[in-house]
Amino acid sequence: MSHSNYSQNAQHAQDNYFMMLAIGQAERGQYTARPNPAVGCVIVQAGVMVGQGFHPQAGQPHAEVFALRDAGTQAVGATAYVTLEPCSHTGRTPPCAKALIEAGIKRVVIAGLDPNPQVAGRGVALLERANIEVRVGVLTEQAEALNRGFLKAMRTQMPYVRLKIATSLDGRTAMASGESKWITGAAAREDVQKLRARSGAIITGSQTVIADNPQLNVRSKSLGVAAEQVPAPMVVILDRRERLAYDAQADYHLCRQPETYYWRDDNLLELLKTLVSEYHCYEVLVEAGASVAGSFLSQQLVDELIVYQAPCLLGSDARAMVDFNPLSLAEQLRFDYQAHERIGNDLKLILLPL
Repeated sequence: MSHSNYSQNAQHAQDNYFMMLAIGQAERGQYTARPNPAVGCVIVQAGVMVGQGFHPQAGQPHAEVFALRDAGTQAVGATAYVTLEPCSHTGRTPPCAKALIEAGIKRVVIAGLDPNPQVAGRGVALLERANIEVRVGVLTEQAEALNRGFLKAMRTQMPYVRLKIATSLDGRTAMASGESKWITGAAAREDVQKLRARSGAIITGSQTVIADNPQLNVRSKSLGVAAEQVPAPMVVILDRRERLAYDAQADYHLCRQPETYYWRDDNLLELLKTLVSEYHCYEVLVEAGASVAGSFLSQQLVDELIVYQAPCLLGSDARAMVDFNPLSLAEQLRFDYQAHERIGNDLKLILLPL
């Protein structure tokens, strides 16, 4: 191996290492930064990290600013590792690309470009015009996993939709009577709290509200941040038949919340577009019964199916997990297993539609 190839490989290994640290920083904001993306940054001088930071909340400084503050004068001539392209426009905070330039940064390594039309390569162009060396595309997949919703919404004006189902071994979600508390264990229910905390909106159906009277809030104490710091997800109730009264005297928790949003149209695609364009909800969690689950799946509106499977049998008279009735195998819905793990005594499956 030539000296130049060895040096390049060593540089790439170092870039991967410090980008992983930047991704670790970004993870600290994954529940609190909404609707902004979770972004992390580390500053490295002569192979040593001298500054680190993340974006904690919309309206607060971005990750680069916190990292530069942490590095102080050691930022001069240093390399900045950022999980998303630094912004080049003035919004609620000044442009981060300009802050990196003014701090004397010599090199910037970026996991991936920001598809936001206000950024979209402009941050990189600004850095390069200032004679800063820029490398893009380091651990892109790992970094983008933190911001699937933001990135999809910026690219397609649609949110990233997760459908969560808790089921028995025989694919049942409740007894024929509607009794369903609890099929899965406490650990699985706690894991669902993480899904809620990541979501800009939670969609449920009127039947679920009537049957279970859920609160659909974030109340976990194991998120790494206080539940009060997590922006409350917007709750959307599908109530096409107007079965629910929405006032302070209503019988159900969600109906007594003035922020609850009611959707009384059949068009789920339009709902998802509205959540992005009007409410900046980029990650959506569907927690509902078989009918709603079947509608989202059959209309191919689900990006990720999450199944919590309990080691129990509820029998043939119990309620099916999805209201979906293909007439032939050719109409079946197929998935790719993305991940699986045991949570308590239950199995969590993450599947992506094929």
